[in-house]
Amino acid sequence: MTSDETRASRAGQHRAVLAVDAQPIPEDQRPKPGPIAIGPRPNDTFVDAVESAGGTVAELTSETRGLIWLSYKDAGALADALESNPQIGWVQLPYAGVDAFADILARESRPGLVWTSAKGAYAQPVAEHALALTLALLRVLPKRVRARSWATEQEGRSLYGLNIVIVGAGGIALELIRLLAPFGAEITVVRRSTDPVAGAARTVASDSLGDVLPDADVVVVAAALTGGTRHLFGAPEFAAMKDTAYLVNIARGGLVDTDALVAALKDGVIAGAGIDVTDPEPLPDGHPLWEEPRALITPHQADTPEMTAPLLAERIKLNVAAFLGDGRFVGVVDPAEGY
Repeated sequence: MTSDETRASRAGQHRAVLAVDAQPIPEDQRPKPGPIAIGPRPNDTFVDAVESAGGTVAELTSETRGLIWLSYKDAGALADALESNPQIGWVQLPYAGVDAFADILARESRPGLVWTSAKGAYAQPVAEHALALTLALLRVLPKRVRARSWATEQEGRSLYGLNIVIVGAGGIALELIRLLAPFGAEITVVRRSTDPVAGAARTVASDSLGDVLPDADVVVVAAALTGGTRHLFGAPEFAAMKDTAYLVNIARGGLVDTDALVAALKDGVIAGAGIDVTDPEPLPDGHPLWEEPRALITPHQADTPEMTAPLLAERIKLNVAAFLGDGRFVGVVDPAEGY
């Protein structure tokens, strides 16, 4: 298989995930089509994505009607761009989580402005990382990699048949359910509603989180960070879990109270934690979480730029087509809900 064929094959694997939440915008609320700017600076991959979908990439001027924003850190510059260009009708954000843009979303929730994110686009690599962290914890790899002598105590658990609680029901959760299927795990999904999630044995509402934690062997946090979900996991939630249970967080660091997590690990309240995200982030040198032998920490790299660039390009293609045509945008953000 050639490199081009390999790339095409990989793109095909992701199309179902990329298209899961196409949302038609009513005709009278669709943004006016026109040139699309890419900020804070253009990138060849995404310029190609826009042009391959029939769009025109241009500098940010009074003629610009769409804006693809590639920086998660430079939210202030995006706010300035929108304030100076009220004619913009569509903004594409770079990641699934949009908490960094919460203030802008609240201010710029005017009719006729469509916001889209990458939610769902990176589900496969992030779910893969969640599975990797889960397996590593169950096989006590944090302890093994620190070892400097042969262990004689038999430790480690199999994932097969365990009770897994997944908090969130977005693309990452759906993909993780698919990856867990061969293990015969009993999966409970915690979400805002009790609408059933395919592949899960049961689905419960968010206010029932405390009811399902005591039976969980692994809890995977895959929810959006909003004002209502900050510190969703704190001392009471850890106390409700078994002392043999593990926490995996591949969503946002702010969903977990870091001080409470450190205490729960130190005191053996839970067996361990695998986290790709922290609060604060980056986690400072010398932070007590670094010294916790029950913690497995990865530096927010469940989805690296190499993994995400082709996926974001596919999302951009779909949304440029929607912007220029039928208004069926993918990954539409609700400014009121914050995701």
